[in-house]
Amino acid sequence: MFAVTCLAILVVMGIALARAFIGPTIYDRILAVNMFGTKTVLFIAVYGFLTERPEFLDIALIYALINFVGVIVVLKFVERYPPSSAHSDE
Repeated sequence: MFAVTCLAILVVMGIALARAFIGPTIYDRILAVNMFGTKTVLFIAVYGFLTERPEFLDIALIYALINFVGVIVVLKFVERYPPSSAHSDE
């Protein structure tokens, strides 16, 4: 049952990664990378449960904090220095 859950999470992570490469705007890409990070946290937590290693939950929490701070930093950067129209994907 949990192996199927891990497989489903990996499929969703692949879709999010594809969206991060394809996404038409910078905001779509940021959202896809954030979703990829969130699914990574979920995958680490489920894998830790499967292998009965509770220390993986600590790793998942640290990764979640890094993911959150990273997305906020990237959004602040994009807000301060918006992509120019010559280099924009729109």
